[in-house]
Amino acid sequence: PAMTQQGATLQNYNNELVKCIEDLREKREEVNRSIAKDEEEKAKIQNDLRILTERLARINDNLARKISSRNEYDKTIQETEAAYAKIMESSQTLLHVLKRESVNLTKKKQASS
Repeated sequence: PAMTQQGATLQNYNNELVKCIEDLREKREEVNRSIAKDEEEKAKIQNDLRILTERLARINDNLARKISSRNEYDKTIQETEAAYAKIMESSQTLLHVLKRESVNLTKKKQASS
């Protein structure tokens, strides 16, 4: 009977050990599935990041070109406005000179007649 009792106890331990190992394997598998899911998400995010980084680089290049172009426009506009202001000033000066000459000519004509 004692041997039978020990055998039964051993069988119980054995059953519990097998069940514990199965539980551990299930938990490991759960973690493994979670790891696989996270790795998949990580790969997707890395790909998205690569695409966004490329887009950002392209946009930065475009911006640099457009800003440079805008600066050229600003420079051309300033130079043109400055030249135009000089032309206006010269025209005004010319007009004054012509008016003065006209007055002088009129005075001379009146003096001679």
